[in-house]
Amino acid sequence: MNAAAGQSIMLVAGLVGVYLALLLVVLLVLKPSRTLDLQRRQPGIQARQSALTVLTDNAKGAIDSRIHSGSGGLLSQARLDAAGLKKQASDYILISSVVVLLAGVVGFLLAGLLFAILMCLVAMLGLFLTLKLLTYRRQSRFDEQVPDTLQMLTGGMRAGHSLLRAVDAAAKESESPMSEELTRIVNETRIGRDLGESMNEVAARTSNEDFTWITQAIEIHREVGGDLAEVLDHVGETIRDRNQIRRQVSALSAEGRVSALVLVALPVVMFVVLCFINPLYAQTFTSTFPGFVMIAVTVVMLTLGSLWLNRLIKPKY
Repeated sequence: MNAAAGQSIMLVAGLVGVYLALLLVVLLVLKPSRTLDLQRRQPGIQARQSALTVLTDNAKGAIDSRIHSGSGGLLSQARLDAAGLKKQASDYILISSVVVLLAGVVGFLLAGLLFAILMCLVAMLGLFLTLKLLTYRRQSRFDEQVPDTLQMLTGGMRAGHSLLRAVDAAAKESESPMSEELTRIVNETRIGRDLGESMNEVAARTSNEDFTWITQAIEIHREVGGDLAEVLDHVGETIRDRNQIRRQVSALSAEGRVSALVLVALPVVMFVVLCFINPLYAQTFTSTFPGFVMIAVTVVMLTLGSLWLNRLIKPKY
C-alpha cells in the first residue's frame, strides 16, 4: 500500500513538472515579441506582473549577473549571435534548462531515475548539436554570399560612393545573413565605432577567412591609400579560385562523407528496428543498469568515431 501511494505521489509530481515545463516553454518561446506595454496603451496604469513573470525575471537577472558579455562560453552571447539566434544568453539558458527538465521528467515517468538522467544528457547533447548546426548553416550561407557582396562593394565604389555607403547599399541588396552582418557594421560605424573593428568582429563571428582578407585589404588601403576597388577585385579573384578548389575537394570527398554517415547511423537505426522487431529484447537496454551502461558507452564511442571520421574527410589547404 505504501509502495502504491509512493508511486502515485511520484506520478503526480512528474505530471506537475511536465505541465510546469510546458508552461515555461509557452511563456518564453511562444510569447509574441511585438506587443505594446500596458503603460503605453493606457498611460497612468501600473502594469501588474504575475508571480511566474517575477520568478522568470529574477532567474534571468541571476543568470545575467554570472555571464560576461565578452566571455567565450558555450552559451555566451557571441555563440548565439554566430548561430543567428536573436535572443539574450539568459533567455536561451533558461529555455535550455526547461527543455532538459522536461526531458528528465518524461524519462523518469517512462523508465525511472537512470533513464531520466540519460534523457537529460541526450537533451543537453541535442541542444548543443542544434546550436552547432545553426552556426554551421549560417556560416555556410555567409561563405557563399561573400564573392557577390565583394562585387557589389567594388561596383558601388566605382560608381562614386564611399566605402561605408557601398557597404550600406550591399546590405540592402543582400540576403540574410550577409544583410544582417553588413547592417550591423553600418550601424556600429555610425555610432562611432571603428570600421575595421566592426569588420574584424564579423569575420571572427562567421569564421570566414575570405572576409578577413577583405578587412585586411581595407585596413591597408586606409593606411597607404590607392585604388581600393582594384585591390578588392584582385581579392575577389583569389576568393573565387579558392571556392572553386573547395568545391572540387568537396566533390572528391563526398564518398568518404557518405561512408561516415552510414557508419554512424547504422547502430542507431539497428537499435530502432530492434525495438519494433523484438521489444522484450530491447527492454534490456532501457530498463536495466547494464543496458544503460552499454547505451552510454555506445554514445561515447559513436561521438569519438564521428569526430575521427570528420577529421579524416575534412582537408585543410
